[in-house]
Amino acid sequence: QVQLVESGGGLVQPGGSLRLSCAASGSIFIISVMGWYRQAPGKQRALVAAVTSAGSTSYAGSVKGRFTISRDNAKNKVQLQMNSLEPEDTAVYYCYVDHRGTDGRDYRYWGQGTQVTVSS
Repeated sequence: QVQLVESGGGLVQPGGSLRLSCAASGSIFIISVMGWYRQAPGKQRALVAAVTSAGSTSYAGSVKGRFTISRDNAKNKVQLQMNSLEPEDTAVYYCYVDHRGTDGRDYRYWGQGTQVTVSS
């Protein structure tokens, strides 16, 4: 089992910044991808950003140029730096990891979610 603990959400004014962090712990063997999804009220959960173990990143079009994802492989941590936040970024943000166990099976683990509210 892999546990994910998120931190860094909160209330921020439009144009402001927040940094989300997520730390993985437990029986970790290989983590291939780490990333973030978000879910706004009444909407489906959607991918925000992801980073591979090699450092390749991908972003949703709506956040490209404003958000930056980074990863510390040694500490099994992933961060999401969010700048120029807009009210449309308001959502619950979920960290995830794609993990391969020693049995060769892949499984996606999720964090508990952290609320980000962008409002004046």
